[in-house]
Amino acid sequence: TLVAQLAPPDFSTPTMSGEFGGRCPADAGFATKCLLGGQQPDPSSGARVPPIVQNTGYVFKGTDDAADKFNLAAFGPIYSRLGNPTNDALEAKIAALEGGMACLTVASGHAAQHLAFSNLMEAGDNFVTTNKLYGGSVTQFNRLFEQFGWEARFCAVDDYAAIEKAIDDKTKAVYCESISNPEGMMMDLKKIADIAHAKGLPLIVDNTSATPYLCRPFEHGADIVVHSLTKFMNGHGNALGGAIVEKGDFNWGANPDKFPILAKPCDSYHGMVFYDVFGKDGPVAEMFGTKGKTGMSFAIAARALGLRDAGPSMAPMNAFLINTGIETLPLRMAKHCSNAMAVAEFLAGHEKVAAVSYTGLPSNKNNSLIKQYCPNGSGSLFTFSLKGGFEAAKQVVNNVKMISLVANLGDCRTLVAHPASMMHRQLNEEQQKAAGASPEVVRITVGLEDPKDIIADLKQALDGVVAAKM
Repeated sequence: TLVAQLAPPDFSTPTMSGEFGGRCPADAGFATKCLLGGQQPDPSSGARVPPIVQNTGYVFKGTDDAADKFNLAAFGPIYSRLGNPTNDALEAKIAALEGGMACLTVASGHAAQHLAFSNLMEAGDNFVTTNKLYGGSVTQFNRLFEQFGWEARFCAVDDYAAIEKAIDDKTKAVYCESISNPEGMMMDLKKIADIAHAKGLPLIVDNTSATPYLCRPFEHGADIVVHSLTKFMNGHGNALGGAIVEKGDFNWGANPDKFPILAKPCDSYHGMVFYDVFGKDGPVAEMFGTKGKTGMSFAIAARALGLRDAGPSMAPMNAFLINTGIETLPLRMAKHCSNAMAVAEFLAGHEKVAAVSYTGLPSNKNNSLIKQYCPNGSGSLFTFSLKGGFEAAKQVVNNVKMISLVANLGDCRTLVAHPASMMHRQLNEEQQKAAGASPEVVRITVGLEDPKDIIADLKQALDGVVAAKM
């Protein structure tokens, strides 16, 4: 299990006599990878769709085989908490789409963030993060992480001097979202990556809202990418999941005192050093033909330590559903973007709307950045604020008839939310404003319906806002 999902298999070589075809070319385009990346027909039946392996334990050939796998001396399935062949197929596809060396899927996006930071953080450590974040991330960072003695230092997204100043000897990473939730603001990834790398730190990017169709953070300096696969990657609102993707070229061993979990002997594996064995200069990278370029020590450690000990495993049925959803990712994202532009233009011209945050609008201050990092479109997540304030915003989300009021995003259906009442409810008003979720703000993720129908529903919802409360 460990090896299959940690690096995309190369199925580009000609098949031998008696083997099934249907392999992904080595130079495949994005849409082809969405269908075939990391996939191969079932070797016994020829089934085209990766099967759901609804199984917990796997038979060992003997005690030596079991001991080697438990000691990470050999790869192979052990127990579905650590990995499952259905998850393997999804992980290989995601790694291929992001351009990473390794991937680990877990139960949710929150679980992905938790395990990613658990690879780096010890009590008393900190990380620096931009302040335009999903409300659940803010509460995870401020409550759960604080419980562990991990400090999150929040900085304004475009205050690069403050980001640099916030870094000290105990800082272990810099974090941001590519396209922020809820505002839909594009981060200057290269600028933030340069600050992190100048201090010897990795940049972790949450690419949930953009997906690799719009933005591939590794191409702009990111070292680790995390996802809530529940959102656009799945796209159908029927499965929870998260992912950690490793680019593979960060030198964790350059400063073992900074990254002891990855670069110092691990007692639970008899003194093995993850970076020495699985890093870009180690024997596993040599086995994959990537020595000196990319390794998989971060993903291996997240699986062999974090997933082993905390256990937030993805169910194979969810992996199957998400893998199926990804097959249509480029088609969906293109439609999401075109629909969102039409809706944003409508809202920007409505008399009861004070502001629209959609970066695709030429008037948006973030428009040049979104064009730089997301040439295929500006996404479908953004906010709009009501001139009537808090009460007007609540009225709009209560008035919609076709559009759904749901605490989710990235569905094929158009969804709205009132962040101050929902995802950002646990934050104080100052934190809400910093996150782009002020009381007068409505979040929308534009779906795949006919744009005229989405606009018609928003129009009647806005028309129903009581004038006296404007």
